Amino acid sequence: MILEMKNIVKVYDRVVANKNVSITLEKGEILAIVGENGAGKSTLMKILYGLERPNSGEIYINGKKQVFRNPSDAMKQGIGMVQQHFMLFDTMTVTENIIYNNEISKGVFLDIDANRKKVRELSKRYMLEVDPDKLVKDCPVGVQQRIEILKILHQNADILIFDEPSSVLTPIEVDELLKTMKRLSNMGKSIILITHKLGEVMEVADRIVVMRDGEVVAEKRREETSIEELSYFMIGRQTTSPVIKDLEPCKEVLSVKNLSKVDESGKKLLGNINISVRGGEIVGIAGVSGNGQSELIKCITGLDTDYTGKIEVCGINVTNKGVGFIRKAGLAHIPEDRYYWGSAKEATIAENVLMGDENTERFSKKGLLNFREIRKHVYRIVENYGVKVSFLAQKMKELSGGNAQKLIVAREIEKKTPFLVACEPTRGIDVGAMEFIHEKLIEKRNNGGGILLISSELSEILKLSDRIYVIYEGRIEHEFTNKNLDSRKLGFLMLGGKTA
Repeated sequence: MILEMKNIVKVYDRVVANKNVSITLEKGEILAIVGENGAGKSTLMKILYGLERPNSGEIYINGKKQVFRNPSDAMKQGIGMVQQHFMLFDTMTVTENIIYNNEISKGVFLDIDANRKKVRELSKRYMLEVDPDKLVKDCPVGVQQRIEILKILHQNADILIFDEPSSVLTPIEVDELLKTMKRLSNMGKSIILITHKLGEVMEVADRIVVMRDGEVVAEKRREETSIEELSYFMIGRQTTSPVIKDLEPCKEVLSVKNLSKVDESGKKLLGNINISVRGGEIVGIAGVSGNGQSELIKCITGLDTDYTGKIEVCGINVTNKGVGFIRKAGLAHIPEDRYYWGSAKEATIAENVLMGDENTERFSKKGLLNFREIRKHVYRIVENYGVKVSFLAQKMKELSGGNAQKLIVAREIEKKTPFLVACEPTRGIDVGAMEFIHEKLIEKRNNGGGILLISSELSEILKLSDRIYVIYEGRIEHEFTNKNLDSRKLGFLMLGGKTA
């Protein structure tokens, strides 16, 4: 046994994140740890990697008790972590990123040739192809992930923790990642996979641990379980599929014509984009992260007003207008980053729910807030959307990621606007919260609302969308109606492939 964590307890103020959690890991094994947001799996991995200290419990590596005060202590014991958000230097080369802090030197100088040779050897040994001399910023997301893995392998890690590793990958890149995990496992590396994608778990894991409310509630060999059973253990009930009615789309709620944008250096970020959304339909934008989705949404929502072309929301010309004007025209917006764009982390839950509505007649009169009506509104949202909170004065940053996301989704859907822009609405959340948010989006669509859905999750795009646009390098390359559209074909087009 290469790893044993025994009776781990971690308490934050009054919240128990881990309650006597025990897990084991064998050499060459792939262990998946799954659970809802707030289940305690990420806290457990932070403890293993030295980012957090447990209140009690013990960690053994190869039978020897260890105390990790920081990640350096964990790395010295052969533990490496592939973070969900890559820890790379964009303006440095692939070689410089992989060898960082473990450089081969010739006297006081860096031995560039020896380091480049070392990277090539690592790349060949683990069959993870990279160009040693390429700048990281010029590498696709899938290649950047390979660089992260090689960086950890260069540090001689025997235990690799993967935290939601496929969240930004296309289906083709996900296939390559899963093959890499199996290959590393066959070479004797031990892997812990943290994910909410049960399909990937069932494809790659040897053993699965399910956590709920800070405790281990089930442990299964892959061949002894199913996606349905794991879902049940995770959320304590059976999942359901939402009903998507056949509707005839009605009035146009978004019209984008000939939209183009360049950056300060003159580089084209968006090229002559034409898209539309009508009431009673969900329109998906499929694309690998970084192909212009963020720039497009900023223009539509008023976060960026420096572009050419024409944008109409609910029949009103909002071209080059700001956020306030466009929201009044009939737009609500679930931002792609729930903390940077979607909320104020230091503000209370009630204050975050009120955002954008503080001056409406319902909640304000003659400049004075109606706290009674505000509390009633916030209580209703918290209850109807199943947001787990301690009290309304609790700070946003104290909520789990899934609950913060549900609160933002609730705030924007409850504005009941004709048009909703939903960016990465289920990023990084568990199967139960994802199911709930999907139901709410479909409910809005079924009631005649129009939704523009931007998601790096192809399964989400295919499940919810009536029509799909493919974006590549800032251009809309293809448009489809979603009728038996193949995910592999869509993934191929997202990478710049061409249809016959």
